[in-house]
Amino acid sequence: QVQLVESGGGLVQPGASLRLSCVASGNIYSDNAMGWYRQAPGKEHELVAWINRRGMTVYADSVKGRFTISRNNAENTVFLLMNGLKPEDTAVYYCTIDLNHAGYISYTADYWGQGTQVTVSS
Repeated sequence: QVQLVESGGGLVQPGASLRLSCVASGNIYSDNAMGWYRQAPGKEHELVAWINRRGMTVYADSVKGRFTISRNNAENTVFLLMNGLKPEDTAVYYCTIDLNHAGYISYTADYWGQGTQVTVSS
């Protein structure tokens, strides 16, 4: 199994920046991709962004130009830099991993972290 632990969430004002971090441990396959989901109260979870080991990234339209996903393969860590935060970004953000991603262009989360709360309000 794989354990994912997120950190970096908090309460910030609109326009602020926040950087989320996640470390993965356990039986991590070499062809993995990692991504961030978010879920706001009363809404379905949404895939925010994902990144493979080669650095290819995919972003949801709602965060393009504002969020940047990156990773450190050696440390099995993934980051999400969130700039220009808006109230609609308020959600629990989950770190996820797609363990067998080689040769595929879509993303499917196999394991989820416990989540970190991001709240954007005045």
